[in-house]
Amino acid sequence: MFAPYGKWPPSSRKPSSFAVHIDGKSGQGMPVTIGSDRDAPKKSHIGMAIQESPNFENTKVAFSAKSTFELKKAEWLFSMIGRSWITGLAKSITNFSLKMGLPIDPLLKYTVFGHFCGGETVEQCKGTVENMYQHGGVSSILDYSVEGKQGESFFEGTLQTLLEVCAHAKANPAVPFLVFKPSGMGRFEIYQKVSERRGLDQAEMLEWERISQRFDTICGAVAATDSLKIMIDAEESWIQKAIDGLVESMMLKYNGKRTVVFNTVQMYRNDRLSYLHNVHSFGRDHNVRIGVKLVRGAYMEKERERARTNGYESPICSDKAATDANFDSGLKFCLLNLEVFDVFVGTHNEGSCLQFSQKLNEEGMAKNDHRIWFGQLYGMSDHISFNLAKEGYNTAKYVPFGPVKEVVPYLFRRAEENTSVGSQTSRELSFIKKELQRRKKERELSKI
Repeated sequence: MFAPYGKWPPSSRKPSSFAVHIDGKSGQGMPVTIGSDRDAPKKSHIGMAIQESPNFENTKVAFSAKSTFELKKAEWLFSMIGRSWITGLAKSITNFSLKMGLPIDPLLKYTVFGHFCGGETVEQCKGTVENMYQHGGVSSILDYSVEGKQGESFFEGTLQTLLEVCAHAKANPAVPFLVFKPSGMGRFEIYQKVSERRGLDQAEMLEWERISQRFDTICGAVAATDSLKIMIDAEESWIQKAIDGLVESMMLKYNGKRTVVFNTVQMYRNDRLSYLHNVHSFGRDHNVRIGVKLVRGAYMEKERERARTNGYESPICSDKAATDANFDSGLKFCLLNLEVFDVFVGTHNEGSCLQFSQKLNEEGMAKNDHRIWFGQLYGMSDHISFNLAKEGYNTAKYVPFGPVKEVVPYLFRRAEENTSVGSQTSRELSFIKKELQRRKKERELSKI
């Protein structure tokens, strides 16, 4: 996922890097080596005029898919989220109510669920998907956002839900991507043991094979369509090696003719720029395309705390400036190597979106180049998404869905992330207020 930041300590870290390919059956690691420069990146200039940059201040465009009633609800919601004590209290009350079986679904649907989620089922998301596509040209990525559950029945259920999304999306041009979290396909502990190259017993080996098969089933279903693509989310660093290996094996199998499979690269990790270089060589050496979704990262505090507790160097960049530099360097590297990469830019950072869109123009590239996408979360940063789409850039929203009670962990994670960065909430609120004021003036003028 792409998320705001918490606090950064004033420490500096030296980059370290790893990139492994893990065989889907054996789980044995093989280093991915850096190849030669025989295919040096070539810049493409197609004679296009330099275009004006997107105007993220245009709230009329930003909220074209929202009614005034919806905006007033959003104004109230972000006002509440901006107060950390209210968010904390609401989380405690909600968890207690769910534990006691109290009927709070209607309240959640009216507030956080209604704002950040598209519905409980794929069918219920159709209205949201159609509304954004028709009113703003913004595509959707249906994200099954049930978190924290375990067990084979849940993992198989997740796979079946993804196959349902695939069946829906292949006939709907408004849904160009699928996405899933690896921890929704198998136990966290199995990914960790494979990442650490610890031995698996017979039962665990069978679990790993089932995880690999689930990856292969959904990636194969997506590959069988004409144009659908699938992104695999990144998770904590201590299970990411296993995920990287599985994703790379899917790329080898399905990315030969077109870019089907995308890995997620969290650029707040100080080794991820090296990973991009390694996986670029991997793609060239195996003649497959490499899909990457670049994000800053979502587990910063958790990563730092584990590093402190276990006495190892944190894999996270020393501060936000270092992360921003890493993120921008990753974008630049991908842009200069589009003979191998497709890139999905997952960020709520206006500066990064503006810088990258300007770079595309400078390189004389079409705004709607099929290899390049921008994306934000549903319910956030509409001023970025809808204004990018208006200017012709490929833009999509992550649209979470799932049963209300089971999506609660996701919802409060979103609320806490907004609370931890007051500027994010304030920015959202300022745009909503600006648009409400604009609409008020427009109504007043219409009466004259």
